[in-house]
Amino acid sequence: MKYIHTQQYQSPYGSLLIGDYEGKLCLLDWHHRAKRSSVDRRLTAFLDAAYRDEATLLHQDAIAQLEAYFARQRTAFDLPLLLAGTEFQRKVWTALMEIPYGATVSYLELSRRLGDEKAIRAVASANGANAISIIVPCHRVIGSNRSLTGYAGGIAVKQRLLELESNVQQGGLFE
Repeated sequence: MKYIHTQQYQSPYGSLLIGDYEGKLCLLDWHHRAKRSSVDRRLTAFLDAAYRDEATLLHQDAIAQLEAYFARQRTAFDLPLLLAGTEFQRKVWTALMEIPYGATVSYLELSRRLGDEKAIRAVASANGANAISIIVPCHRVIGSNRSLTGYAGGIAVKQRLLELESNVQQGGLFE
């Protein structure tokens, strides 16, 4: 039997579930998200593995990097990732990682960057299926009218993450 080794981490923004599959981070997701069971089913089926609550060195590295991020001492992550999804989902998630720290893009702009603005709903769906929050920064995607829409950790957490990343000297994103 193959395992996704999991550990819960209480961040300043909420409880996260961290998953390590064969030395790669495959899960960093909000523990109490609405679609928790569907994400877990998709991930375990995709990897043909079961969850096992067991801490790993990768978990320690992820937590250390997250804590530096939350302390505004880190703007990028250096962890081995396993993007477990369809080819289209992986394409969207890769595009998310190209959004710079402190920047936002709309779902429409992200769709355009991926070459098909008519795919906006599919892009939004793939964004919502992201199982590696913060590191694959789906929180940086907003509505075309700059509204905060959908986030697995909740809109309040999305706003806090964007404020964390915003340039404080320029007054932040939401004045």
